[in-house]
Amino acid sequence: MKRRKKETRVQVVRTVYTSKIISSYRDLVALVFYGTEQSKNPRNSFKHVYVYHDLDEPGAKRVQEVDALRGSKGAQLAAETMGSGETSLGDALWCCANLYSDIKLRLSHKRLMLFTCRDNPHGGDSGKDRQARTKAGDLKETGVVIDLMHLMKPGGFDVSLFFRDIISPPEDNSELGLQTNPSEKLEDLQKRVRAKEQKKRAMARLSLSLGEGVKIAVGMYATAVQARKPGAIKLYRETNEPVRSKSRIFHTQTGSLLLPSEIKKAQVYGRKQIVLEKDEVDSLKKFGDPELYVFGFKPMENLKLHHHIRPAVFIYPEEEEIKGSACMFSALLKKCIEKNVFALCRCIARRNYPPRFAALVPQEEELDDANVQISPPGFNVIYLPYADDVRTLDTPQCPSASQTQVDKMKEIVTKLRFKYRSDAFENPVIQQHYRNLEALALDMAAPEETDDLILPKVDQIDQRLGILADEFRDMVYPANYNPDSKPAPKRKTANGGGAVKKPKVEVPEDELRAHVQNGTLAKLTVPVLKAACKQFGIQITGTKKQELIDALLAKLGS
Repeated sequence: MKRRKKETRVQVVRTVYTSKIISSYRDLVALVFYGTEQSKNPRNSFKHVYVYHDLDEPGAKRVQEVDALRGSKGAQLAAETMGSGETSLGDALWCCANLYSDIKLRLSHKRLMLFTCRDNPHGGDSGKDRQARTKAGDLKETGVVIDLMHLMKPGGFDVSLFFRDIISPPEDNSELGLQTNPSEKLEDLQKRVRAKEQKKRAMARLSLSLGEGVKIAVGMYATAVQARKPGAIKLYRETNEPVRSKSRIFHTQTGSLLLPSEIKKAQVYGRKQIVLEKDEVDSLKKFGDPELYVFGFKPMENLKLHHHIRPAVFIYPEEEEIKGSACMFSALLKKCIEKNVFALCRCIARRNYPPRFAALVPQEEELDDANVQISPPGFNVIYLPYADDVRTLDTPQCPSASQTQVDKMKEIVTKLRFKYRSDAFENPVIQQHYRNLEALALDMAAPEETDDLILPKVDQIDQRLGILADEFRDMVYPANYNPDSKPAPKRKTANGGGAVKKPKVEVPEDELRAHVQNGTLAKLTVPVLKAACKQFGIQITGTKKQELIDALLAKLGS
């Protein structure tokens, strides 16, 4: 049991290292063991404290050194290198304080995670308990956040014996602070570490206006951001140093370098070029100060799924900006949940951002069995489409299904239902990319295999459906239908040739000149504009629509 818990802690440390390398490689990370027989720390001032890694950026070598502590050989290496001795958490905290003070850089935030399965580490020694509490208080005064990552032990883990006075209180209302329930599985501990490790940064801070003179401060957060593979870094081939690209703008006729003050912007409207200065462009973009202005409230059934036009964001009160924001925000959230309504508002997220209509949809707080927050309390900002964004679709007329076919499909849907959680599916492309990078960085023989969790489980689906799929196919498709058969070859024309070529697109010269005169060339498609340029012998260098229009205007507009 003891070896399994140690293996769990080492695995979590490795996960933190690898995630930092990928997402926040500039963060500084240290690994310190306390309660060891051997001592290794700056100036060897503290007994039974072993600094395995100094505070520095994580790298491939550190991951390899942590891997060396895994398994039976790792346990033997740890016993030979560090051993087991007396426990003094106060000395370990003091050593960590020295690690922080030796760093000359300015750190944005400092966090210390304690991994342990002992709820009374000093065995009732009041002197050591008092020393640890004093040092923990000193660390918290210097801005260090101390979190407890405790594991299950026989008889349960009682945080009230010692650790309740050691752990830092929640940094803000969105944090849960001390978790009284210990982690039983590796996944639970990794989830808890990840929740503490990720720093919550607001996309924007703005005011939520409920009427004349009634404003509260809120922060806007992105709850889901599409994960992308990092972009390739260009290096100088001889030294492998990163290179930086720089763009410059030159005059097309003289070739002279243009300064930013010499550049203006223009828009063509009705064959007339409208030239704008930079301050005029900025004033045209500004519609107001950043703000959420509530117009009123609507029943939730008025909000439709097809109103989704871009990813939603989440707002939470900022008590430090305006006192009383949390209280009023909580009251508004509670009433919206009770009445099952959403708030309709005008949203300007940042300065010079265009205004959007948005729906503030209330969300209750949700906790899992381990008392870890699954969803926080607040409002989801759902961006609504304008009338210009809504499209009228000309849907094709198809034969409607019979009631028997509908009932059979209902049976199929019922059989294939499952509990969906988006966080249970990882992007296989990104995971494979990082596995390959990890294998190259750690000199591994081959990358670890990744499971593509979005592949359909065909055998399980066939087992659930049974003969339902065959019955539905016989109801809907014609006899002898085979979805695996190859499509029939294309018919040849009467003269034995292949498919009929599309006729060339040509526009009469009179019609083209009328388009030029009326300023409606933009209504023509790119192939038509290309054919027109070729018809009048115009040499074109680009294929963009505006370039073709400019070339035709220069030729026919004179």
